[in-house]
Amino acid sequence: MEAVVVNDVKKNFRLYSDKAVSLKEKIISLGRNKYKKIEILKGISFSVEKGEAIGIIGKNGCGKSTLLKLLSKIMYPDFGTIELKGRVSGLIELGAGFHPDMTGRENIYTNAAILGLSRKEIQEKFQTILDFSELGSFGMYTRLAFSVAINVDADILLIDEILAVGDYSFQAKCINRLKEIKSGGATIILVSHSLGQIEEICDRCIWIKDGKIEKEGL
Repeated sequence: MEAVVVNDVKKNFRLYSDKAVSLKEKIISLGRNKYKKIEILKGISFSVEKGEAIGIIGKNGCGKSTLLKLLSKIMYPDFGTIELKGRVSGLIELGAGFHPDMTGRENIYTNAAILGLSRKEIQEKFQTILDFSELGSFGMYTRLAFSVAINVDADILLIDEILAVGDYSFQAKCINRLKEIKSGGATIILVSHSLGQIEEICDRCIWIKDGKIEKEGL
């Protein structure tokens, strides 16, 4: 059964050459701002089966992270459709939703709520999240962010370079946990520059080049 279906997705951005800053500048330059349309994704299509893990690779600027943001609905495509079946958990912008003035406990509750957990679910998983992060009551947002995201019982897990955090032992722990999540039937989409991690976790790989799928396979 298909968990993710991406059909002919295109995404453009506008690069303004003379962007006004102050209100006065905006009024003076009204209607005169020039921009260049940049095509980031130029018609991406693929599907992912339930319980499958795929890797997304490519050079910086090819559209990998943009694709993940579209899948997580942080932004939306200009053309094409994306269908996701089930609860989605994403580690797209590491530490997003974590505030430095809040305690570790407060950040866990806030971030887990953003990912769709009820207060009761967070209470039930709180100690598991804390134990996995190995931080006690305080610590790095990166570890807490990963620990929260992998404990929301997501059907689809989106990951952008998250496995670069922490020391070797923590990275190995993260990879083992992802394998457990996958064996439990979750679908994983991983963006990474580490081909070793892709090979260890993923069933197949998609290579994006200049906004298009160059190659796809095992």
